[in-house]
Amino acid sequence: MSEKNREGKRSARERLAVEREKRKAADKRRRALIVGASIVCVLALATVVGVLAANAGKSGKSSASGPATAPSGAVGKDGLAIPVGQDTAKSTLTVWEDFRCPACQAFETAYRPTIRQLADAGQLKVEYHLVTLIDANLRGSGSLRAANAAACAQDVGRFGDYHDVLYQNQPKETQDTFADNDKLIELAGEVDGLNTPTFEKCVKDGTHDSWVQKSNAAFQSGGFSGTPTVLLDGKNIYADQTITPAKLKQMVEAANKS
Repeated sequence: MSEKNREGKRSARERLAVEREKRKAADKRRRALIVGASIVCVLALATVVGVLAANAGKSGKSSASGPATAPSGAVGKDGLAIPVGQDTAKSTLTVWEDFRCPACQAFETAYRPTIRQLADAGQLKVEYHLVTLIDANLRGSGSLRAANAAACAQDVGRFGDYHDVLYQNQPKETQDTFADNDKLIELAGEVDGLNTPTFEKCVKDGTHDSWVQKSNAAFQSGGFSGTPTVLLDGKNIYADQTITPAKLKQMVEAANKS
């Protein structure tokens, strides 16, 4: 082999090695955004008991100290989950989320199309549990107020659409924009048929505040470390750094074939 040919092959190998390193770096960045982002929304080192009740919304009242009023159609233990999808689906995705949590938004952005596709096909049902982690970590009441408003939307069958609107309009983690009930009511205008006097009253009265607080207590007692926490049929899949929307789809489809 001529020296020229050897040099050419060596250069080609070097270029391939560079490309492989670039792909590895890109994969690492993707995992950091979608999976590793969950470290952003971690539990505070010390939980302040009663912080939810102490941080009422900027407008409207809070009934966080009253009896827990579950939204219409809530399921699961103590009625703390909001269901999406068909009851007959073989697989259940359990999602613990906080509307102020940027990692939850990253999860929604990446996985929503796949989850919707599987739910619409009757292969997957989703149970959403709403928590107030960021309120406790950074102080404020936006997590509580947004969760209550989402529960109010569930009362009239508009949870899914309003859930998406909240994430599409999520403020920066350090900005407690969702603490303003008027802002939450304004965003309801983006969902057909939601912005009604009944919804507005539910939001301002904090009808489901105590229910949200009870859901957050269940999250803490469950030993979960942060949001989003995502379980497929009881197994924590989001902690697996190899999980992708495509892999989730494969797992659900395999379960439905068995």
